[in-house]
Amino acid sequence: MGSGQGAGRRELWLWVALTAAGCLLVLLAAGRPWVDGVRASGELTVPTGGDLSPVLTPLALAGLAGVVAVLATKGAGRRVVGALLALCGIGAAAAAWGATGRAGIETWLREHNVLSAAGPLEWDVVTAWPAAAGLGALLMLAGGVLAVIRGGRWAGMSDRYERAADRPRPRADGDRALWDALDRGDDPTESR
Repeated sequence: MGSGQGAGRRELWLWVALTAAGCLLVLLAAGRPWVDGVRASGELTVPTGGDLSPVLTPLALAGLAGVVAVLATKGAGRRVVGALLALCGIGAAAAAWGATGRAGIETWLREHNVLSAAGPLEWDVVTAWPAAAGLGALLMLAGGVLAVIRGGRWAGMSDRYERAADRPRPRADGDRALWDALDRGDDPTESR
């Protein structure tokens, strides 16, 4: 393996780690409470990020699938998957931003706490989880853009198994030639 190929492989695995971490960060943040300190009469159900923005979890899962797809594809297919991954990142960022709006939170609290939320509602937004979702979304977006720009240089999963067309193959005689033909998938009993 040459140093250029080794550097490309390291870059690919660094990309995988950061992009998957972004997807997992969005997924984690979507399952945590984004509202705290709700003040109203009675016990209230507190929404998670996924409650306030139901698209966060599917976008994070689609991003993880995109990471695997980038590993499995190459060329133009890899660039298309990278563009879709970037779109998932944009969607997750917009969803995280929109989920922290006052109107959306108040509507969710009133719908899910009908009896307790008859009066005025006050709450605090837990800023750590929306910020984590935003950071994860930015990592997804950056990973998608990077896959579009540099993904063509990264090795594909099947590269080590593909035979180079211009590689000289030594001529083998006797039994060795039969085994080599079988290894190539040729039928050594066929006459040429």
